[in-house]
Amino acid sequence: MKKDIHPDYRRVVFRDKSGDFSFLTGSTRESNETIVWHDGNIYPVVDVEISSATHPFYTGQQRVMDTQGRVEKFKKRYGKA
Repeated sequence: MKKDIHPDYRRVVFRDKSGDFSFLTGSTRESNETIVWHDGNIYPVVDVEISSATHPFYTGQQRVMDTQGRVEKFKKRYGKA
């Protein structure tokens, strides 16, 4: 690898404020804020709008669209040409 062209890869905390959920992972994201993690170390923190704790797919609140009903509604409205 070439030297001095890659960003620093380090441990970063991603925090979902709406779900009161945080996780520690490796990343190259920059942040000016820091947080004291459960292990007592200080890590940069990046706030995110949505995570697995608040995403409708993972929380089971995702709505399923009725595509067959839409086709029937279209046929009823416009009929055969």
